[in-house]
Amino acid sequence: MEVLPHEKQIVEYQKTIQQFKEHNAKNSLLSKEELHKLERKLDQLKEKVYSSLSPWERVQICRHPDRPRSIDYIQHLCDDFVELCGDRTFSDDHAVVGGLAKIDDMKCMIIGQEKGCDTESRLYRNFGMLHPEGFRKALRLAQLAEKFDLPVVFLLDTPGAYPGLTAEERGQGWAIALNLRELFRIQTPIIVLVVGEGCSGGALGMGIGDTIAMLEHSYYSVISPEGCASILWKDPTKNSESAKMLRMQSEDLLQFDIIDAVIKEPKGGAHHNPEEVYKSVKSFILGRWEALKQFSPDRLLEQRYQKFRKIGCFKTDEASSESSPPQP
Repeated sequence: MEVLPHEKQIVEYQKTIQQFKEHNAKNSLLSKEELHKLERKLDQLKEKVYSSLSPWERVQICRHPDRPRSIDYIQHLCDDFVELCGDRTFSDDHAVVGGLAKIDDMKCMIIGQEKGCDTESRLYRNFGMLHPEGFRKALRLAQLAEKFDLPVVFLLDTPGAYPGLTAEERGQGWAIALNLRELFRIQTPIIVLVVGEGCSGGALGMGIGDTIAMLEHSYYSVISPEGCASILWKDPTKNSESAKMLRMQSEDLLQFDIIDAVIKEPKGGAHHNPEEVYKSVKSFILGRWEALKQFSPDRLLEQRYQKFRKIGCFKTDEASSESSPPQP
């Protein structure tokens, strides 16, 4: 497993304890109480490191190569899954995986953005960067779910829509804009989960729903920290500063009412205990489905509209507004 910079001290401590245990098996050097004392210090070190993570360190956790991907969630959440491919216009975008699924008693359409897990699969999945046909594919499956009165589950994990010339030639901006409009009209519950990177229009084009949740160390932002640093300072190495300024972590977005819930991750990130995360995500999906299926289609659409209509609202100080001169 790849070791992140903030975890190096923890890993070294773990290696030291393991070496003591191996030596103890041959020739007792430390008592059990002394070993327990070292393990307690290790737990304290983990608590100290993981409770004071910077925004950039959390981005590194979010991008860890062993972090569960959309395909992993589909495999572990779904009792049955039948993949559906193609946009019926141009081709099948491998950066989007979707199909009919069953999660316990919940029949649904699950659609995820997939990055891949190794060099070959990442190239095949275009690193999770969607072409226009990917957005059209996602919309087609969502509309199919509406036809059969099935809820939709979106899993977001993308560094952004593909910025290449071929995508622009096929109408990248139009495809994202069309999804934004049409997903507001889908008359069936939509649950959105940000499981990794939720970046730019690539995420927003599949991010319209009745409830939006994020895993604790995922991020949801109009731009990546590196992209923001390149624009503001002309220096992509200032990613740490931009990650802090963007306020894109789960607790910030929950405070701003952009998302509805945060799903806790195991200490150190989802890659340390994927099974625990799968259980938490499954429980959240089933719980939200039970709540959303009580609403009529008209009420669902109205609540969905109002949810996004309120994003970006702010209050001004009435006293200062009255004292300031009118604007031309």
